[in-house]
Formats: sequence, structure tokens, C-alpha cells
Amino acid sequence: MNGSQAPIGEDDLQSFVDGRLGGERLAVVEGYLEANSDIRTRVSLERQQRSALRGALQAKFSEPIPARLRVAAIRIARRQLWRRRAAGAAAALVLLAAGGLGGWFARGQSTALALGTTSVTRDAVAAYRTFVVEVAHPVEVGAAQEAHLIRWLSKRLGRPLKAPDLTQFGFQLMGGRLLSADAGAAAQLMYETNGGRRLTVYVQATQGVETAFRFRQDGDAATFAWLDRGYGFAVTANSNRSELLPIAEVVYQSLDGEILQH
Repeated sequence: MNGSQAPIGEDDLQSFVDGRLGGERLAVVEGYLEANSDIRTRVSLERQQRSALRGALQAKFSEPIPARLRVAAIRIARRQLWRRRAAGAAAALVLLAAGGLGGWFARGQSTALALGTTSVTRDAVAAYRTFVVEVAHPVEVGAAQEAHLIRWLSKRLGRPLKAPDLTQFGFQLMGGRLLSADAGAAAQLMYETNGGRRLTVYVQATQGVETAFRFRQDGDAATFAWLDRGYGFAVTANSNRSELLPIAEVVYQSLDGEILQH
């Protein structure tokens, strides 16, 4: 390796393991591995593990979504609980004009679009309440296989997806799962703090173009939801409006960037 080339780093090695290197950089990394037997052995083992994992998950990537993971079934299972809660309190639905996202929040919203975010919120909260309490299997694919998880969910959703980085708020990605909503596939990403507090990011195909953020407080579950380019998004946690808003803004900015690149 000559002095004009950037030194080999962990990003290069992981890209090599994932098969994402090409051209001159691939040749440089291969030469580096040839000259460093210890690292070559480690990378070879990681490539074998990746290949085995891909084979194990391949069937899951294309299999139908189980009926128990259909959001409609989850809603039915929770309907009785919701009715009891509805007798004691009404959910607050608040339209916010958040300065951080400028005029996008200020657009007028029709009743149909308002109902669209209500539907997304309802589905997101149902999925949140169902899986956030899980101890053994809170997610279907864990964060250790994040690249596989995101490729799988993106393929099933029909749009590029990413796991927003929420570490600035103390939340680390746990993993995610595939669900089924009325209009098609839905995805749930779950995050957790060191103290065990959990948050979910929910994405599903839906009708409608764009809406502003809409906030709903349903008992201990706070949710910000919005529609954008044929998809509904929701961020749900045991939280409140002021705490959840900056998290929702980061999620919006992260996922909106993926849409614009599509």
C-alpha cells in the first residue's frame, strides 16, 4: 500500500465481508489481508458466518406474513381493552406546527388525511403494546443482523428503509419485525435504553400524500404520526409530547432522506 492510499480501516473490512467493495479498493484490501494473516483469519470467519446467516434467513425473507402478525388481528385482540380505556379517558389529538420542519408542518390538512394518520397511529399503538412487553422475542430479527433486517423490510415494504440513529436520546436499536396492515406490509423497529425503556418506529403503506405531525396520547403511550408519499409513519413510546417531538423529528429527517433517494 503506497502513501497516497487511505489506510485500511474497519469500514473497509466490513464492506469486504459484505461484498460491497470493488475496483481498486478491493484489490488494496485483498493485498492487506494477504499480508496480515491474523486479520485475514478473522475476516474469513466473518464471511463464513455471514454466508450461513444469509442461508438461514433466506426462507424467512420471502415467506408469507403469519396471520398472528397482521395488525388487524392485533387490533381485534386489543379492542376490548381499548373500549375499557375509552370509557375513562379520550385520546388527545393535536396538530403541531414545529419550527424545525418549517412550512411542511403548516400545510392545510383534510379530514381524509387526518383519518389516515389516525389509522396509522391506531395500528402503531396496537403493535407497540403487543410487542414492547415481550421479554423473550420482542423483535423478529435482532440488531446484530441490522443489514439483513433492513434489506428484508425494505423489500417487503417496497421502499428503502433505514434504522434511524436515536443514540443521542439514549435509545439503541434492538431489531425489528414484519407485520401486515390493511394496505400491505408494515415494519416495526424497536429501540431500548440502558434502563429498559422501549420505543418503536412503525412504517406502513397507506393512502394519502402528506400530513403534518399529529400527536396522540393514549394512556401511557405517546405517538407522533404522519403521512408522506404513500406511507404512514409513527413513533411511539411511554413518553409525552415535548419529549417525543425531537425524537420524531430525527426519525422524520432520517426516513425522508431515504424516500428522496428512491
